Amino acid sequence: MVTRKTPFELLLERWGTHTQAAFYLESRGQKMKDYELAHERFETALHTVQRQLPVNRRQTRVDRVHLDRFLFAPDDIVVFVGQDGLVANAAKYLRGQLAIGVNPDPSFYEGVLVPHPPERFTDLLAYADGGVKDRFFVQARTMVEATREDGQKLLALNEIYIGHRTHQSSRYRISFGAKQERHSSSGVIIASGTGCTGWTRSIATPLKEAPPLPQPEDDRLVFFVREAWPSVATGTDVTKGLIPAGEKLTLASDMPEEGLAFGDGIEADPIEFVSGHAIELTVSETKLRLVQPVKPPEQAPAGTTRASA
Repeated sequence: MVTRKTPFELLLERWGTHTQAAFYLESRGQKMKDYELAHERFETALHTVQRQLPVNRRQTRVDRVHLDRFLFAPDDIVVFVGQDGLVANAAKYLRGQLAIGVNPDPSFYEGVLVPHPPERFTDLLAYADGGVKDRFFVQARTMVEATREDGQKLLALNEIYIGHRTHQSSRYRISFGAKQERHSSSGVIIASGTGCTGWTRSIATPLKEAPPLPQPEDDRLVFFVREAWPSVATGTDVTKGLIPAGEKLTLASDMPEEGLAFGDGIEADPIEFVSGHAIELTVSETKLRLVQPVKPPEQAPAGTTRASA
């Protein structure tokens, strides 16, 4: 079971006591009660799930910050209780395990990756064990894979960012198909269909001729160069495109320091991308196997025939 600390818990860690945290927030016009209520909703959902776990079932709980040091077994069923981003944070550490997302607060979290209410966990566990086939299905979501020239790999469910660690210019050479170009930009985003609902969408929306964004199960990626700078040494022609399965986008670093690649916003777990390094971006053979609910068929309005509906 994968969780993360709530904002309420993080406030207590920072300020030491409930009174200190409440004073800090209220002196800035915020209410501690809002954080407490959100924490209570999470705890209620978590306990609802835990009560449905058989007592004889092997189980453990891991916090998001420990994912890079946790070893998932091949037959694990991985249950996420939290926001959608929690699934993306853990996806790169999974290799085919079933992933089940439970939404502790539908009024706050959209539930794209955590679509299930806590009360359905018994049915979800039965499905994972081979039962109730008509209520759920496994959606294979495409992931992005970055491979450096020395064999180091990085996986991401949403997107991979490649560029300078700070807001300085990212300098690299880009190769896509038969086109090659030297760039100075704010970095490159390579996204899956899942990632196209977030950061990548905000990049694509203002563009006049953005490529069609892939769907979560499409074996295609999309890339965007952020704020490419035209100069006597750098160009702006190779700044966006679709990467089908079997093809690749290649970046070679011209940054002597501070270049990196990281996935799904986890800057603490990057691979280095400095002068002498090259990274190939491809559709990964690894998929996130996410358990999704089967949507009931739409009912025709009362008084209509099947044909007219």
